Amino acid sequence: MASVNRLKEANSEYGISELLKSTFDLSEATVGAMLQRLLHSARMYVGMDVAFISEFENGHRVFRYVDQSEEHLLLKVGNSDPLEESYCKYVVDGLLPELIRNAQEVPLAMEFPATEQLGIGAHLSAPIRLEDGSIFGTFCSFSFHADYSLNQRDLALMHVFADIASGLIQKSIEQSEGKKTKKKTIGALLDSDGFYMVWQPIVDVTQGRIVGVESLARFSSELGKSPADWFNDAAEVGLGEILEAKAVEKALMLLEHLPEDLYLSFNVSATTFLEKGFGKILHQMPLHRLVLEITEHVIIDDYRLLAETLMPLRQQGLRIAIDDAGAGYASFRHILHLKPDFIKLDMSLVRDIDTDISRRALATSLVKFSQDIESSLIAEGVETQNELDTLMGLGIGNVQGFHLHRPQPLEALRLILAKQHAVAVH
Repeated sequence: MASVNRLKEANSEYGISELLKSTFDLSEATVGAMLQRLLHSARMYVGMDVAFISEFENGHRVFRYVDQSEEHLLLKVGNSDPLEESYCKYVVDGLLPELIRNAQEVPLAMEFPATEQLGIGAHLSAPIRLEDGSIFGTFCSFSFHADYSLNQRDLALMHVFADIASGLIQKSIEQSEGKKTKKKTIGALLDSDGFYMVWQPIVDVTQGRIVGVESLARFSSELGKSPADWFNDAAEVGLGEILEAKAVEKALMLLEHLPEDLYLSFNVSATTFLEKGFGKILHQMPLHRLVLEITEHVIIDDYRLLAETLMPLRQQGLRIAIDDAGAGYASFRHILHLKPDFIKLDMSLVRDIDTDISRRALATSLVKFSQDIESSLIAEGVETQNELDTLMGLGIGNVQGFHLHRPQPLEALRLILAKQHAVAVH
């Protein structure tokens, strides 16, 4: 009993269930696996044949997780029965004891058809209470024979397991509700066309002129989320491809306003690019004036498929850039597999490169590497003259950043390009 008390005290003092609810970012699959493991541990500890977590839903008890011996596969996840015909409700209401050593000796238990149908002997049950005090369901186990060795220690442990399960379930519910809210927000954004594009010039400082522009999405600042947050949220709720595709369509509208010798760069994830129908966006576009920036920050599952899908477009002039090189391992895998036309140095590598020898050393190696694979380097996030001078000294001539030009709306970009043209003419 002392070990159970210590576990209960630890759960109370250190808040195991609260920790699960508030700290960890757990996927639905991870929560499910943890609950399944918890259920199995509880069943094996108390020596029962079957254990399950039920949910009370619309007057029914629904089996959400089940662990049972292979000899007796009686319960199935998703099955349900009327709540009034289950032990669960009567245990929660205090009409049946949480600890039953022999159901044959409990008159009310013998009134339930399930006692005979399932052959219930011993039974242990603890309610699963959510943060607001409501009952989610129960954490139960039973055997096909009576067990007079069961005691309050076993019941206390079931309560600890139920409390931990509550923390996991609460986290799952909160994440599910969060996803619903995000999906609604992203859906409203798409329906209202609630974002716009700006364009940041890419400058060849050795020639002193703009050679291309990168399109960037901008969203309402009211919710305090960055563009990356919006795209991440959209991807999380299954709307990432739609939002990215819409941003690309908006970006391509600029092309007719650009001088013929400038290229337009746009961002897209490999996942979106491989979606059926994305190719229609690029149909009949002058591909030689476009640069597709692969923005995936995770390892791509099938580089061969991506390379094969890109090949006919690259043969027609489409160029490829790998974004955020130096920010993580995934970008280097992209470079090795896709052999891009451009490698964009992430701003985290460019920041303070004039005073940081490690950043300079890495940039120097990338200059040599890009030359060997016949790719061009573009430095992102240049914010000071010293950074620019250092990059130029390393042989990096294509740059973008606030020191040169901030992202611009169309009319402001036109003025910048007109000024460059006027200087070139004179």
